[in-house]
Amino acid sequence: MLARADFIKIATATGAGFALGLRADLAPAVAASPAAVFSPNVWLSMDAAGVFTVMVNKSEMGQGIATSLPMMVAEELDAPMSAIRYQFAPADPAYNDPVWKQQATGGSTTSPNMYMTMRKAGATARAMLVSAAATRWNVEPSACSTKDGVVSGPGGKTATYASLAADAAKVAVPADAALKSPDQFRVIGTRVKRLDIVPKTNGTAQYGIDVRVPGMLIGTIEKAPSFGGTLASFDASKAKRIKGVRAVVPVTSGVAVIADNMWAAKQGRAALSIKWNPGPYGQASTASIDSMQRIALGTPGVEQSVTGDAAAVLAGKTALHAVYEVPYLAHAPMEPMNATADVRADHVEVWAPTQAQTGAQAAAAKASGLPVSAVTLHTTFLGGGFGRRFETDFITDAVEASKAVGKPVKLVWTREDDIRQGVFRSSQMSSLAGAVDSDGTIAALTHHVACSSILARIAPAAGSATGKDRISINGALPPDIAIPNSRVAFTHIDAGIPVGFWRAPGANANTFAIESFMDELAHQAGKDPVAFRRAMMPGVSRARKLLDIAAERSKWTSAAPAGHARGFAMVEWDQALVAIVAEVSMPDKKSIRVHRLTCAADCGTIINPDGLEAQLQSAMLFGLSAALRGKITIKNGGVVQSNFYDYEVLRMNDAPEMDIALVAGLDKPTGAGEVGTPAVAPAVANALFKLTGKRYRKLPLLDAIKTA
Repeated sequence: MLARADFIKIATATGAGFALGLRADLAPAVAASPAAVFSPNVWLSMDAAGVFTVMVNKSEMGQGIATSLPMMVAEELDAPMSAIRYQFAPADPAYNDPVWKQQATGGSTTSPNMYMTMRKAGATARAMLVSAAATRWNVEPSACSTKDGVVSGPGGKTATYASLAADAAKVAVPADAALKSPDQFRVIGTRVKRLDIVPKTNGTAQYGIDVRVPGMLIGTIEKAPSFGGTLASFDASKAKRIKGVRAVVPVTSGVAVIADNMWAAKQGRAALSIKWNPGPYGQASTASIDSMQRIALGTPGVEQSVTGDAAAVLAGKTALHAVYEVPYLAHAPMEPMNATADVRADHVEVWAPTQAQTGAQAAAAKASGLPVSAVTLHTTFLGGGFGRRFETDFITDAVEASKAVGKPVKLVWTREDDIRQGVFRSSQMSSLAGAVDSDGTIAALTHHVACSSILARIAPAAGSATGKDRISINGALPPDIAIPNSRVAFTHIDAGIPVGFWRAPGANANTFAIESFMDELAHQAGKDPVAFRRAMMPGVSRARKLLDIAAERSKWTSAAPAGHARGFAMVEWDQALVAIVAEVSMPDKKSIRVHRLTCAADCGTIINPDGLEAQLQSAMLFGLSAALRGKITIKNGGVVQSNFYDYEVLRMNDAPEMDIALVAGLDKPTGAGEVGTPAVAPAVANALFKLTGKRYRKLPLLDAIKTA
């Protein structure tokens, strides 16, 4: 079987079908564990040639943190990026996120959480190098300066960092090295080429699915077709007759077929004869779950936030009522779930594309029966994550398979497994009511959310005492608008379908509801939707600035091209703000064409403008895919869809022109991978209303227009 990396190498060498323009003078960006001469902290080391290795404790899944984290270090270190390499950190408490107190990547928290840690790592090293130079020249450190890996002193004296390394290693590590002020930045805020581009294009980057271990077998698992289903019995006699099949063993999640290669494993799996107990949710369907949500919306729900008395105000006015609906969604990363495990009597080694190193290590320990200290976890590149690889089910699968056969096993999920056996963005219904005063401002607004709770699945004790669920109601109210009378409520639906983190949890569904409803309220008030919002925002605010930029760049106040219309929406995600204008047409009654997305984004201090723009583009395309086509349906307790032919994602010919304006409104970075997704769907839906006069309150929109 030809490995992915080998294919890239062969294609590059032969020009088979495409050409990859690689520069021969570019050194590998990934460190090859050079011998460290100077290592002031766990984050940074330097070899004798003056090349620095930055330890990256987060998972690189395309978002660019293997470049942005080293940039933070390089800034305070005053070293050129050409002298910087990165290496993925091992799973170890030393590399825990300082806020989360664990090693994991999610929620667009890498930049904000690691910003000061990485800067301090670089500043500490720089201070020690300066101290070594000052001692050598018998001057005060304050008389020295640094730039591009060189210390300069009085009288024109200079010394490279490499020449100072041995002396710097003997300097006491300062407790609190001084940091630069933003006006002194030379690296942060500049367009730096990504350090992972070369290994990703020449085939040397190792994704989980690329891992090869001596003596390794390949495994795949047949799992229950319904969620909560259990194994009743199985007959493996036909499977074992398939050439290359080495073992068929029951594991926690089903029946594993382990073979010499993936083809044999799949053929053996197809030959299995299995009987399943359907479990308590074996009759669940999209219709039955929808019914549960509608019933829930008829109850008061658990109050999450309240101002004033919305019910009383709405009772005295002409209130607008609407219900918005979104379906279950899969993550559908291009690299399906996989992990490689080698379980020995006293040690476990795992190679995995994981977002949760701490959790993966714990899962491997539990599955193997060994302590966490006996688990070595290697993080590979991730071929997409979106929250799916925060789970550890695929780690457990690999470890149990290896333990069962006593050999290293790469456990690979098929695309069908990935779509059908994952955790999902919950389906949801939102009931909203609102009214405007005579001056055109919102007098009262209520938002009742009914869906399955992520917290109820992964941390049931977190909200059990109060019924509060911050994730499920994230983004339930519009950003930067003070509503005098409001109420947000939530009802958890136990539908038996596992739900988990999916780009911008909570906000991805709630923003569709609230931002579409804001458009409805604006039209009820006879106001332009942008002017309606602007009048309720503070005179000077980050959100109002973005609103104005998006409106100006999209030519909001000008007539749209013939047959086109524009829609507006906003979202806030953990202090990051985005305003989006979608320009849309309907070439016919059964199709939607999004021509342009204009995005104004404030993600605080910008580390790498190229990386930030790429993140926002990715997030908007992800959101557009969900808005137009994304849908998981449930039948007999399981997922109907199975691959990209029936779980459709955005294609290249569907991608719109994207115009992005970056604003730095905070003196620290926020994240960017989440905030670009939620506002796309309502912006498109609001444009469709302007175009057709019809209000589409259910996703995906391509289904909605066919049934309107």
